[in-house]
Amino acid sequence: MLDIPLSALEVAMVQTGTRAVETLRDTAAFAQGVERLGYRRLWYAEHHHSPAIGAFPPVVLTAHAAASTSRIRLGSGGVLAPNHAPITVAEQYGTLAALHPDRIDLGIGRGPGTFDEATARALRRGAGPATDEEYQEDVAAILSFLVDEVALGPLPEPWLLASSPQGAVLAAALGLPVAIAHHIRPDNTQAVLDCYRAKFTPSRWCEQPRVLLCVETVCAETDEEAAWRARPMEVVKAGLLKGLSQMPFPTPAQAATHPFTAEERQALAGFRAQQAVGAPGTVIDRLARLAAETGADELMLTTPVHDLRDRLGSYELIRKHSGAAATTTVP
Repeated sequence: MLDIPLSALEVAMVQTGTRAVETLRDTAAFAQGVERLGYRRLWYAEHHHSPAIGAFPPVVLTAHAAASTSRIRLGSGGVLAPNHAPITVAEQYGTLAALHPDRIDLGIGRGPGTFDEATARALRRGAGPATDEEYQEDVAAILSFLVDEVALGPLPEPWLLASSPQGAVLAAALGLPVAIAHHIRPDNTQAVLDCYRAKFTPSRWCEQPRVLLCVETVCAETDEEAAWRARPMEVVKAGLLKGLSQMPFPTPAQAATHPFTAEERQALAGFRAQQAVGAPGTVIDRLARLAAETGADELMLTTPVHDLRDRLGSYELIRKHSGAAATTTVP
């Protein structure tokens, strides 16, 4: 039994041999699919200049999905503050919230969204990485400008993404709900949780600590089939371990023949053990244990497999076997 609200994160993988526009065309169908299945919210991640992930702005995908659905909450997971003028972020998401009341989330993150230094500098008009102080100022400015947009009507719901205790400190100080990137840095999860809950200060945005945990999740009828579908992402991760940031996203057939080193196998196995990949029973058990161990209020599942049917099939199997409350509204 997995009695906790479930949501989805779309990363928009572009498989070798296909074009980004084909992935883009799937986004509305995916949003409609997870809405039909009763997922609470769907967020879009910001990425740039990657052969494996579409460079689709979260604000554009949010608008497109909102026009294609009627109930599910939608937003960024996240919009990366160092890449954008705070007033522009507030105006964009304030406008979306006015057009789609009580359905828009604004997840704010820090990373550049790229491993390429030239691209990162282009996003910041030649400036280097944001300092801690600059990032904190950007987030505070976005929230301040959001309040200025109140004349439009209901505001978007702000969240702060965190994968380190530093992010947790900022979320707690601002009284924001926190989305923990367990799918990126699972070894940091407990430290982020402890820091956030210990230092949380109530605000107009959130009266008490509120935690969303994002987990890499691939579910199929059997453990073997799930491993087959998850293997392309493991090839990409192995490339990142070697410092190869421009890895394409291989097909499952290509990934099946990829030779991993012993060190890569060990690292990938350690990461996989902290996520949820397998048959329904395996996945539900793992997600339920993560929910219990972290006390998360909500789980967000990210499924980095390319084929739309396989991705939606994973979400459908989880809904079918979890018994999780099917809700698309925030309590």
